[in-house]
Amino acid sequence: MKYRYFFLLISFLFFNFQSAEKEPLSPRIANYDMQIRLDTENKHLISHTKLLWKNPSADTVRDLQFHLYYNAFKNTESTFFKERGMPSLFKKSLEEECEWSWVEIKNMTDQNGNDLAANMHYYQPDDDNESDQSVLRVPLPQPVLPYETIEVDFDWVAKIPKTMVRTGFNKDFYFMAQWFPKIGVYEPAGMRFAEKGEWNCHQYHSSGEYYADFGNYKVEMTVPENFIVASSGLPSYEPKNNNDNTKTWAFQVDDVIDFAWGASPHFVESKMEWKGVEIKLYTYPEHVHFKERYFSVLPKTMDYFEEHFEKYPYPSLSIIAPPFHGIFTGGMEYPTLITTLNSCLLPTGVRSTEILTIHEFVHQYFQQMVATNEQEEAWMDEGITNFYEGQVMDMIYGEKSSTIDFMGIKAGNAEMDRASFYGMKNPAIAPNSLKSWEFPEGSYHTIQYSKSAVWLNTLKRILGTETFNEAMKTYFLRWKFRHPCAKDFVDVVNEVVIKNHPEQFGDGMDFFFQQVLYGTEICDYTIRSMVNNPISSSSGIFDDPDDCQHSEPIVDTEGNTIYKSFVGVERLGNMVLPVEVLVQFDDGSEVLETWNGEETIYYFFYKGTKQIVCAEVDPQHKLFLDKNFINNSFTTKPNPTGVRKYVNEFLFWMQNAMEGLAVLI
Repeated sequence: MKYRYFFLLISFLFFNFQSAEKEPLSPRIANYDMQIRLDTENKHLISHTKLLWKNPSADTVRDLQFHLYYNAFKNTESTFFKERGMPSLFKKSLEEECEWSWVEIKNMTDQNGNDLAANMHYYQPDDDNESDQSVLRVPLPQPVLPYETIEVDFDWVAKIPKTMVRTGFNKDFYFMAQWFPKIGVYEPAGMRFAEKGEWNCHQYHSSGEYYADFGNYKVEMTVPENFIVASSGLPSYEPKNNNDNTKTWAFQVDDVIDFAWGASPHFVESKMEWKGVEIKLYTYPEHVHFKERYFSVLPKTMDYFEEHFEKYPYPSLSIIAPPFHGIFTGGMEYPTLITTLNSCLLPTGVRSTEILTIHEFVHQYFQQMVATNEQEEAWMDEGITNFYEGQVMDMIYGEKSSTIDFMGIKAGNAEMDRASFYGMKNPAIAPNSLKSWEFPEGSYHTIQYSKSAVWLNTLKRILGTETFNEAMKTYFLRWKFRHPCAKDFVDVVNEVVIKNHPEQFGDGMDFFFQQVLYGTEICDYTIRSMVNNPISSSSGIFDDPDDCQHSEPIVDTEGNTIYKSFVGVERLGNMVLPVEVLVQFDDGSEVLETWNGEETIYYFFYKGTKQIVCAEVDPQHKLFLDKNFINNSFTTKPNPTGVRKYVNEFLFWMQNAMEGLAVLI
């Protein structure tokens, strides 16, 4: 027994000696040492892998569970393809060229020499689809005792998919994401939703992404000698030339939940440094001119997150801008490595390059550091990331033009999210709280990305910037390098809000989250009516039957008519939120009313010589979730600005069209 502990001590030191000088950022549960060979002729990955896994619980763990993501692309009977169907983009390569993908573990032993492969079997925790092979269960002859560590050695081979979702190859461009047998997350009782200790290792579904534990990675890749490798982490040593026309690259990164890399003989590397972080951009030659757009927005984004949360903690950040034939890998996030998309056809005023760069960098905080479960609660990374993408874009380019500023057409990032959400055929189709594969009719992306960003914008406007920022920073600092769930997020928001606004929100914000997160309510408030009635004296017969009294206008001492006025506000939707109503009078004065928003119709009454000339519900658009801003106001004053706006835009387009025709003539 003592030899076993000595062996584990040596293994632990082996994986952590390079990080001994600094305090670990994470608990380092799952640590990998991999030697990889890329066989470009057969499109194979061949690997020997050493996994050092620490039991994070007081439980005795009797099995291990692994994700085998490439098996999702093995045949049409996988859960992935049953949910998605066969995309036409992949049909030729899969069915005609038989470019199906797979991963196979050849052997597996623990540190005591026990054969773990003999009893391993595929496992379907989500749907009982026996044909799905994306999860592997490995029973252990010797269980992992509480807080102890097991070392697992195994050899595996994978067939690389062609142009598959997020990963694969096309021509001589390779991108390896979710490419190796990756251990699931063992959740002790009380962590997230676990009532007892259990593995969280979902099958690979067509919607949603990933969930993994933190650890250290040491990876060596042997590739053709003319290939350049872009990877998570920093190089461990200079690339080594081998005697078989190959070259070995090595990288290491600590305290991360995943590892990804790409390779191509055509990569052009561009570099910059920002506050101690080495930033590398890998593009094809035709896209090198995009580097200034990347290197312009990244420092501003990093500064924003340093100010609002904390400094980016890793020494490197790599960006891969794939070629056109590699676009299937673009727009993805991995620890210290992101992928984007470029298009020479789009003008610079359409800021897709900047949006993707910022979005994927934000994921370094929300998903890579605050490591939520993307398959179960995608809004916690995609929704929050989409929101902060908009905050940074608005800071850099302006709120009204942060997404598009081209030929007089301007569109802000936040408004694009709102338009996307309310542009759905049925915005109430599903709540945010569903698991990724439970969303009906392709609604996953819009609900989890756009709706989440819209209600986060609403929350910020209701609470005020200072309280909202404090809540988000508190959430980040408390849960970085851990695995929170929705309840943890809500608890932090309630804690900060009750502290800062005990009178207004003494019970917290549960009423808000029940509707926007767990519900499908739609927000829509409108001005229903606006009336000014002059008050007249009573008329008719009273005490004396011969005395018929006639009504006369009631005036004040200066002869001014006195009015009884009211504004009617209506809740058209079923979402209930506190709302403000701005009422303006003909003498230039105004009053800002507040209403809890609960009744279907609510009236504000006034009496005096002033007449109401304009009323607007939610004048500051705090309720960014409101479906229809157009019905928010009612006025007796003519307002030509709306018509003038469209006339001016039409004239602007006509001018540009004439100039374009002049060039052709």
